[in-house]
Amino acid sequence: MKWYGLLVFSLFLQSSIAQSEKAETINWMTIEEAEAAVEKEPRKVIIDVYTDWCGWCKRMDKSTFQNAGLAQYVNEHFYAVKLDGEEKDSITFRGKKYGFVSQGRRGYHMLPATLMNGRMSYPTIVYLDEELNLIQPVPGYQGPEAFEQIITYLATDAHKKQPFEQYKKNYQINLSKK
Repeated sequence: MKWYGLLVFSLFLQSSIAQSEKAETINWMTIEEAEAAVEKEPRKVIIDVYTDWCGWCKRMDKSTFQNAGLAQYVNEHFYAVKLDGEEKDSITFRGKKYGFVSQGRRGYHMLPATLMNGRMSYPTIVYLDEELNLIQPVPGYQGPEAFEQIITYLATDAHKKQPFEQYKKNYQINLSKK
């Protein structure tokens, strides 16, 4: 009977260790939650504009957004929002109500269309400053290293001091290797 107790304890210990080593994930919120959070504690906002049919969006979810180092950095420096480009419900943002526009088989939501300057491409990461003003939409899949360069460039306000190409030349990849 002693070996049985030892086996149960061993399995419990392995389970506890596995849970404590579980990778940190990004704390996603709605755009309304991010707007309220910015009022209480100003931070920049990252908006992941996706659709449920977008393969590159799913790949970015599984690779880039699951990276523990990047998730930790995003959670510390930004509010992160998931926003469906084809959301059917109305969304109020900065006092204005945005709705769905039927077009063809799918249609699109006006808030992501506005944030992406009418260029509907998925995935697109939209970056807002601490006052919810548009910094830049960045279309296309971003692997962990490319995403790291962009978020550190914006979080440190380097975008106010130097062009991105110059920043990239001197940047050492660090977060996404954790």
